[in-house]
Order: sequence, then C-alpha cells, then structure tokens
Amino acid sequence: MEKTFVMIKPDGVRRGLMGDIISRIEKKGFKITKAKLVEPGRKMFEKHYIEHIEKPFFEELLTYILTGPVMAMEVEGNYVIEIMRLMIGNRDPKLAAPGTIRGDYASSINENVIHASDSPSSAKRELELWFD
Repeated sequence: MEKTFVMIKPDGVRRGLMGDIISRIEKKGFKITKAKLVEPGRKMFEKHYIEHIEKPFFEELLTYILTGPVMAMEVEGNYVIEIMRLMIGNRDPKLAAPGTIRGDYASSINENVIHASDSPSSAKRELELWFD
C-alpha cells in the first residue's frame, strides 16, 4: 500500500471542513492511518515548504499557514498519491474543477484549504517530518 501526507490547512480547519474532507478521503476507499491536529511553529513549516524558501511568496505563505492549527494525516491506499492530487484539484480555485476539494471550498490561491504530497519522494519526506 502506498502512503501519502495530507494536511488540512488553517482555513479548512477554521471553516469546519475537516469532517467533510476526511469523509471524502474515506469514501474514496483510502485509510487514514495517522492523524493529529497541531499548531506547529515556523521552523516546522520552513522544513515542510523547503522547496519554496527562496521564492518571493514564501513569507506570505508562512504568514498564512501560521494562522491556526492544521490537521496532518497519513493516508494509505492504492495509487493514493496520484488520486489525492486529483481529488484536491488545482491550487488556484479559479482553475480547480467543481467536485474537487479546492474547486468546492477554496476561495483564493493563498487560502486553498488542503495540501497533499505530489510525489513518492515528497510523501516520504513529509511523512517523516510530521510523524517521525
């Protein structure tokens, strides 16, 4: 079974979307094997978003992601990395298809409700970071 990292971001937690998002994941047939509601600090998010550290939007991203708790999850299933990315939709809600999590719930490119690992290597790195 493949595993991936999924995080419901602060706007998703704040807006009470955790139950619906978790339900969508489980209805797809995936198993949530680990989960925790946490409010990690800046250092954790700097490690999580290391690939963006030199980009001009990095500080804005950190400012947003530190606004409240996140739900961190390990999700398991066949082709879970690829399918979760399809389920969450484009990070820009204007481009996210209806029926995807972001298409249904995201209101801006910055507050886009959810994150999921985009490859086996990022899933491994993110799961080790969040659940080691």
